[in-house]
Amino acid sequence: MSGAKSRLSSLLAHLAPSTPAPFEHNFNRHTLSPTFFLPRAAAIEPDAEAIYHVTVDNQVLRRSYKETAARTCGLAYYLKKQGFRRVGILATNTPAFLESIFAIAAAGAINVAVNYRLKQDDIAYIFEHGDVDMIIVDREFEPLLATYRSRHPNVPFLVDDDKFSEPWRVSGNGDFGTAIQEGWAYDQETGQHGWEGLESQAPDEDSIIALAYTSGTTARPKGVEFTHRGCYLATLANVVESGLNFHNGRAKYLWTLPMFHAMGWTFPWAVTAVRGTHYCLRKIDYPEIWRLLKEERITHFNAAPTVNTLLCNAKEAEKLSHSVRVTVAASPPTAHLFEQMTDLNLHPVHVYGMTETYGPITKGYFLPQWDQIPLKEKYQKMARQGHGFITSLPARVIKTDVTEGTVIDVQRDGKEIGEIVFVGNICARGYYKDSEATRKLFAGGVLHSGDLAVWHPDGAIQILDRAKDIIISGGENISSVALESMLVTHPDILEAGVVSVPDSHWGERPQAFVTVKPGRNLEGEDVISWARGSSDISKFMIPREVEVVDELPKTSTGKIRKNVLREWVKEPGKSTD
Repeated sequence: MSGAKSRLSSLLAHLAPSTPAPFEHNFNRHTLSPTFFLPRAAAIEPDAEAIYHVTVDNQVLRRSYKETAARTCGLAYYLKKQGFRRVGILATNTPAFLESIFAIAAAGAINVAVNYRLKQDDIAYIFEHGDVDMIIVDREFEPLLATYRSRHPNVPFLVDDDKFSEPWRVSGNGDFGTAIQEGWAYDQETGQHGWEGLESQAPDEDSIIALAYTSGTTARPKGVEFTHRGCYLATLANVVESGLNFHNGRAKYLWTLPMFHAMGWTFPWAVTAVRGTHYCLRKIDYPEIWRLLKEERITHFNAAPTVNTLLCNAKEAEKLSHSVRVTVAASPPTAHLFEQMTDLNLHPVHVYGMTETYGPITKGYFLPQWDQIPLKEKYQKMARQGHGFITSLPARVIKTDVTEGTVIDVQRDGKEIGEIVFVGNICARGYYKDSEATRKLFAGGVLHSGDLAVWHPDGAIQILDRAKDIIISGGENISSVALESMLVTHPDILEAGVVSVPDSHWGERPQAFVTVKPGRNLEGEDVISWARGSSDISKFMIPREVEVVDELPKTSTGKIRKNVLREWVKEPGKSTD
């Protein structure tokens, strides 16, 4: 009976209507990679100007998106032919650097860009740690690779001369130009597939597109793992938050920010996404920046507060006839600086972030009602670090007096101090070959910034200091950032840096280092007298020592190097050497 019953059940199963298998498709999604923005720009607007650059031989180079995409395609095929998987970049803000960013990813490789201001040993360490198998280097910086070359004589270099070469298809530019031509020939030999034969869309969007190394001022640099997906979403956020697609005509973006720093905060891709013009700049030159602002009518640039301070105080400075949007980050700006910038028609877009967040991840959103409040209060609100980006989740401030991995928000009262943490799409994957540092970075399931801040009732965050830079004097917390902001309101002070010094009575006290505006004279005692009698600085915050110096030590992105200032404190007179 059981056999007959089984056969009957089988027959009924064949006769009964079956539930169709779900239809699987993937036409409504694609992998995310910002590399796609270059061939897209060339397809939409091939004749749009992609690059403006003054070469080392003092020639103005202009290239269209069609030309830039074709050159990048050739370089990608060269890298693909040679089988390179990790490509180092040692260059300033040149067309070759920009083309390399896109070409390396299109070849399915990872780029490892290095700060050319580092010592030879640090440069060698990064390229070794990043496992590079080839290095693209600007001719000016080739000597910096002497240490690396002595250890790795078999790793080839591709040298770019950054000289004028027109028409754009001629060899020129040293090994770099020759490689592009070799890549074109290889593409032709293998079927002439062009961009279709490259990885403008990554097979795996969560794979690494770049290793962005931290500055390493207190320890060896760490390689932050940037993914295709993270860069794509950070790029779109910067397009929106910095207003790259909101202007009268084409965005004209000036490269004052180093491309090597957190992959230029993803702006190589962001400017390309809106088919803007990249104004490449070999070095920070304030007269040249003002020339470009006035003559080329630059619409956007990114710069740290120190760069903006020096720009506003350059002799060429004058109010522009057009509005320029300036994305400001790298260190907390002062309300005084924002007022100076706005008076020159340089309108600050205040963002905050770190290498581990692809650069910017929060923005100080300007609210229309702020135009109805006193100017001083308005600029103070503008100087806050604000809210999370459009492609991120809200930034949070958490308690620090708890065990590691415990995540408890501080009160949103603008008073309780805690650490800024992040979650969401634009948190990097981790540190390359450093699982312990990655574990600490993401303790408790959030990305730790190490920056101390308060959380205001309106949800905006405001940095007070790095944890190590808070000065605890007689039980009072003194923010070095806040004190610096107050010191620069002195009419003769250009910049200020504050660190702690030991005090037998108070435990610690602040010491200030300041630079003076051109044509002004100032003594440290003058500053102290002004702080006591004419400033808004609280009595317990007033520094007992103020040293006037010619220049403050800074990182490549314009942050004041507090570690160097602490050494100056230990060795009086060192700062004037």
